[in-house]
Amino acid sequence: MDVQQFDFELPEHLIAQHPLEERTSSRLLALNKATGDIMHQRFTDLIDHLVPGDVLVMNDSRVLPARLIGEKAETGAKIEVLLLKSLGDDRWETLVKPGKRMKPGTEVVFGNGLLSCTCEEATETGGRIVRFHYEGIFYEILDQLGSMPLPPYIHEQLDDQERYQTVYARERGSAAAPTAGLHFTKPYLEQIAAKGVHLAYVTLHVGLGTFRPVAANTIEEHVMHAEYYEISEETAQIVNSAKAEGRRVIAVGTTSCRTLETVGKANGGKLTPSSGWTDIFIYPGYSFTILDGLLTNFHLPKSTLVMLVSALAGKENVMNAYKSAVEEEYRFFSFGDAMLIL
Repeated sequence: MDVQQFDFELPEHLIAQHPLEERTSSRLLALNKATGDIMHQRFTDLIDHLVPGDVLVMNDSRVLPARLIGEKAETGAKIEVLLLKSLGDDRWETLVKPGKRMKPGTEVVFGNGLLSCTCEEATETGGRIVRFHYEGIFYEILDQLGSMPLPPYIHEQLDDQERYQTVYARERGSAAAPTAGLHFTKPYLEQIAAKGVHLAYVTLHVGLGTFRPVAANTIEEHVMHAEYYEISEETAQIVNSAKAEGRRVIAVGTTSCRTLETVGKANGGKLTPSSGWTDIFIYPGYSFTILDGLLTNFHLPKSTLVMLVSALAGKENVMNAYKSAVEEEYRFFSFGDAMLIL
């Protein structure tokens, strides 16, 4: 399948540069996956689409302040290090800028020596494996020295770092936010739960590869990056009960979707308490085992996320919805508006 089928024109001014003052004040495009019908609404109308017994599954991963600016110990040259994945024993897979300055053996110092790292090797994708050196607790030092790794299409500074976290974020480990959940506030989640909707959580630590356009010419050639996930016994029970009773399971975000489908696909349509790495690639032709609906944001042209959404709702329906969203000037990407597929 040609990747160009998932391309669309997006005016640059529609790329949201900052979060709205009130999380729930986003717009909501509701798409009926059976008919292709579109409704233009507010995010607070989401509750009207939910019925008692529905299960809303959210990703509780917390974004690390993963962007570190340091100096090369030998020369004082500035180097940026972006944490991608913990490999254990204080070793991390990272992206570095400029890469040519970061050869194996290079030492970089952060915060006047509060933290340092040594480059151990280069990765096949152009990143670097580094080992950190410090005294104390690594994540406390990272909170002190690091900043939020906002996507490259966001050019404005973020005044409040917590606005790039969901209100239910708790498990540290993501290099980017699971952005579909940014629209929720705690009171609104309580309102949804009071209607009889079950709230459940999975963890998937988001890597930056999620947001990159596909470089291959055909979908089948693209290789997905692997991301770490966890599903608890409680969530497995909530979802399995819903499926057994014919109730709907709705994922908040493509990361929640990929976690549910990874485990459901491996276990004949049931969830088991589990953890591991997933590189599942969902595109048109995929048969869903768990998912009935999806709440998501508007994604990059030719991205794996547009392909996932198209697998659920049909490519023609999704491309029509995106065309309508552009015409109606919805806000796109991480800080943008929401889309509901049911």
